[in-house]
Amino acid sequence: MTKVAAIQMVSAPEIEENIVSAGRLIAEAASQGADLVLLPEYWTSIGRGDAEKLEQAEEPGSGPVQDFMSETAKAHGIWLIGGTLSLAAPVKDKVLNTTLVYDPEGRAVARYDKIHLFSFASGKEAYDESKYICGGDDVVAFEAPFGRVGLTVCYDLRFPELFRAFGECALIVVPAAFTYTTGKVHWEVLLRARAIENQCYVLAAAQGGRHKTGRRTWGQTVLIDPWGEIKAELMEGEGVILGDIDQELLSNIREKLPALKHKRL
Repeated sequence: MTKVAAIQMVSAPEIEENIVSAGRLIAEAASQGADLVLLPEYWTSIGRGDAEKLEQAEEPGSGPVQDFMSETAKAHGIWLIGGTLSLAAPVKDKVLNTTLVYDPEGRAVARYDKIHLFSFASGKEAYDESKYICGGDDVVAFEAPFGRVGLTVCYDLRFPELFRAFGECALIVVPAAFTYTTGKVHWEVLLRARAIENQCYVLAAAQGGRHKTGRRTWGQTVLIDPWGEIKAELMEGEGVILGDIDQELLSNIREKLPALKHKRL
């Protein structure tokens, strides 16, 4: 079996502070035997406004955040899925919200630019990622030693057609910074649905708590198995969860209930 870990953070506006926190938590996961570690969305910074992302954007392949992830993956000999960071976009005054994957040698082996951009407005809060973020176009998965891994980010969770587009996966990851308002009613049920309908493990790494800026994120970092059962969970605050990808369980569920073979549309 392969041991996977997800890290929950309550990221600050300062990138340097978050790099220190992430490094400590990744080391904790690796010391407990994690082969693969997932960071949350916006782990590098949750600032006072989305415009800060323009100042923080790195060019693809170079920058302090990318160097940190590469060096950390190699130092611990792990697969590291770097939540998201801001990369320079081909559109003026916008960035890409990007997940980068590093192998145990520290090589960048996959890149996913978040496709679906979140917007929400109520009387008390409003968000519109499209104001400063340029959406991606490509569905991305990569091959790990234990099977295929699909890459999604946060709001993508509401679009099951993206999850289907991966084909058969052993694991789908969901780094996120879900709002407290939507997370408390939708987060768990959507994650469990994606695991059940795709008959795979779902690993979700969240932002979870009250940030320096006053923003509150939902949290609930989880590992869910292909039957929809929660195997590890952290509701709030900084920390690490770990669990196993059980290939025998995965095969047994698909054999007993061959729903993936019954697709007609």
